[in-house]
Amino acid sequence: MLTIYHDSYDNNKDNSNKGMKDEQNKEQEEMEEVEHEGDKTTDQGDQPEQDTQAEPGPMQVKEEELAAAKDKYLRLYAEFENYRRRTSKERLDLVKTANEELILDLLSVVDDLERSLQIFENKEEVAPMYEGIQLVYQKFSKVLTQKGLKAMEIGPGSDFDSEYHEAVAQTPAPEEKLKGKVVDVVEKGYFLGEKVLRFAKVVIGQ
Repeated sequence: MLTIYHDSYDNNKDNSNKGMKDEQNKEQEEMEEVEHEGDKTTDQGDQPEQDTQAEPGPMQVKEEELAAAKDKYLRLYAEFENYRRRTSKERLDLVKTANEELILDLLSVVDDLERSLQIFENKEEVAPMYEGIQLVYQKFSKVLTQKGLKAMEIGPGSDFDSEYHEAVAQTPAPEEKLKGKVVDVVEKGYFLGEKVLRFAKVVIGQ
C-alpha cells in the first residue's frame, strides 16, 4: 500500500510540475504576442510619417508645372508689352523727325514765294503772275499749317528773346524806344507744334 501511494504521489507531482511549465510557457507566448502586437502598432504609427515624406503625387506635380508655365507667360507678356511700347515710341519719333526735316527744307520755298509776292505787289503789268504766285503760296501755306507749322509773331519793336530769336546784326536805333529791341526781321521764325523749328533772324537796335 505504501509503495502504491508513493508512486501515485510522484505521478501527481510530475503532473503538477508539467502543468506549471505549461502555464509558464503559455504566459511567455502571450507576452511575446503582446510585444509583437506592440511592434506592429509602432510600425503602423510610423507609416503616416513615411507617407508624408514620400514623393509628390501626379496632381501636385501638374499644379507646380502649371504655376511655372503661368509665371513664364506673365514674364513674356510683360517683356512684349515693353517692346511694343518702345518700338511704337521709336516709330513715332522717326516719323516726327522726318516731318521736321522735310518741313524745314520747305521753308526756303516759302521764303522765295514771299519775296516774289513782295516784288510783284502793286505792279499791274505782272498782276496775273502775282495772282498765280499768291494762289500757290496760300495753298502751300495751308498744307504746312495742317502739319503743325506756325509762323512766329514778330516785327519791329518786339522784345528780343534769345529762346526764339537769333540776332544777326545790330544797328543804331532810329528811336530811343527801339534800343535793345527788334528793328528788322531778316528771316521769319517758325514753330512746329510747340517746338521751335527755325529761329527768327533779326536786327537789334542799339
